[in-house]
Amino acid sequence: MDWPEPVIESEVQIDSGPVLVLVEYRVDAINRKPFLEALAALAQERKRDGSYDWGVFEDTAENGRFLETFLVESWLEHLRQHERVTKADQVIANKVHHLLRSPPVVTHLINAEPQQVS
Repeated sequence: MDWPEPVIESEVQIDSGPVLVLVEYRVDAINRKPFLEALAALAQERKRDGSYDWGVFEDTAENGRFLETFLVESWLEHLRQHERVTKADQVIANKVHHLLRSPPVVTHLINAEPQQVS
């Protein structure tokens, strides 16, 4: 496993979802272009491993702050992503991490809408 275990405060049902994963990056201006290129390659890996929506956003109030976002169908599917990391994925992730000022910060958000009873 290449990804650290998600931090959870209370039990999460494995079928809960969708899950929104936010990854916050801090990048020096000189590394902006190579960072975004490396992140685009990482996006392909995220989609291959089950993410159905992916995006990257740049903070207008703070230079060098980026948020990567991706959606996964369920908590179980996200946990499976942790197990699917290949050596090629690690090479891509290392390229991204090499361009950062500090380690990325990962946040997991689960759909808060009440479940519909059928």
